[in-house]
Amino acid sequence: MATEDFTATILVDQTPEKVLDAINNVKAWWQGEVEGNSANLNDEFTYRFGTLHFSKQKLIELVPDKKVVWLVTESRLDFVKDKSEWNHTKIIFEITPKESKTELKFIHRGLVPQIECFGDCSNAWTQLIQQNLRNLINEK
Repeated sequence: MATEDFTATILVDQTPEKVLDAINNVKAWWQGEVEGNSANLNDEFTYRFGTLHFSKQKLIELVPDKKVVWLVTESRLDFVKDKSEWNHTKIIFEITPKESKTELKFIHRGLVPQIECFGDCSNAWTQLIQQNLRNLINEK
């Protein structure tokens, strides 16, 4: 059975460097509490949204101005039966110049329609990427 990871893509009027800087500034675009670092290879940070969501991410791949990959090493989603659904999933940002703009493709590898949190989590990611992150990237 094929699975389809959640993806979202935006096109912005900024440089790849500006896009990478915004991605790495997690505290500025995630809603909730973020602790730790998220800019350098092997950095780790935690995210908490009340009692509903806790996750710990590790920056496992960084290609300047091109790609960022976080591995979810620990998670607790209190709104679904399997509270560890995010464990060992990957959150990927692919940055590509497109003429005078920059395309950002977001992929949450492992966030697939077959898991319980897909609907709520994909809706949250859509807002975070298409609104919060886009707004941060476009700040001048």
